[in-house]
Amino acid sequence: MAKKDYYEILNISRSATDREIKRAYKRLAVKYHPDRNKNSKISEKKFKEIKEAYEILINPQKRANYDQYGHSTFEENTSGHDFHESFTTSTDFGDIFGDVFGDIFGNRKKKYKKGSDLEYEITLNLEEAVKGTKKEIHIPSFQRCDSCHGTKAQVGTQPENCNTCHGTGNIHMRKGFFTVQQTCPSCRGHGIFIKNPCILCNGLGKIKKIKKLAIKIPPGVDNNDRIKLNNEGEVGENGSNPGDLYILIKVKKHNIFKRKNNNLYCEIPISFPMAALGGEVKVPTLNGKIKLKIPEETQSGKLFRVKGKGVKSIRSSLTGDLLCKIVVETPINLNAYQKNLLNEFKNSLKSHRQEKNNPRSKRFFDGVKKFFDNLTR
Repeated sequence: MAKKDYYEILNISRSATDREIKRAYKRLAVKYHPDRNKNSKISEKKFKEIKEAYEILINPQKRANYDQYGHSTFEENTSGHDFHESFTTSTDFGDIFGDVFGDIFGNRKKKYKKGSDLEYEITLNLEEAVKGTKKEIHIPSFQRCDSCHGTKAQVGTQPENCNTCHGTGNIHMRKGFFTVQQTCPSCRGHGIFIKNPCILCNGLGKIKKIKKLAIKIPPGVDNNDRIKLNNEGEVGENGSNPGDLYILIKVKKHNIFKRKNNNLYCEIPISFPMAALGGEVKVPTLNGKIKLKIPEETQSGKLFRVKGKGVKSIRSSLTGDLLCKIVVETPINLNAYQKNLLNEFKNSLKSHRQEKNNPRSKRFFDGVKKFFDNLTR
């Protein structure tokens, strides 16, 4: 059964802001949470749908993927790394208020953000993009310090809680009836004080390294596709999760084929006699040669479709086609004998009703004559 649209589940528009998404989630999650609806299978199912929709739409990357590809975008994965992140459905009742109210009003305990995401551009030829491949890449990035293991403090010492904010990273200032939360000026939001900074990383908790990764490119990727590798980005602050690594695919131009979606296109030059009399020509595909039958009286520009010889979609089991455009080649470097033969052929056309042999030319010049006749009236 087709899954329900995430925007419909939260009853919001497709242009909803993060604030509107959080409010819609909070309202519905409180209503259908299992803790408030004991032994109700319907409420439990509804709550899972709400939670799933919220986790997708509140994440900018997931939301962009969902807007472009729908539910199918979360059904692919590659080499142990999710092609798109998965999500969970279990939530404590109190977390709803902690996450949603905290994000909207800013009164939650300090949590360190995950590390920075990274992007790496990789260039493939068409065959690699269509069939898939494995690549080894080297990524310069900040990784956890080998000496302090991210604590920022010298070996044998530990960071201390900031005396100003008591480790929360925030201070509260009362203004009239309201209490305003601000970043702690002493620790700058980190919540800790490093008395003896690590010598190796100078108290950063991370050092610049070259990370070597072996990645698997799934078959069917296209130009500007992005593959997400979870937790392969830069290390986060104070033990928080690393960021993600995005592999940006660039596909080089091919000297025979052009790709459009899952179809491949190529031009097939044939001689004038073959175009007129018909014949058979060998056509290249990415898996070897095939024979293509050319019927008699084939015109230049005619498009022949070869089923199933295109690209297998990365998002479905469908395979595109190969489309061959016929280009009738005018012969060059003719000798005297060949020219005489062509003159004889030309004269043979004149001695018969030429419009039967060249109907397209006849229609064109009749149209030209009518055009000029209308101008002189």
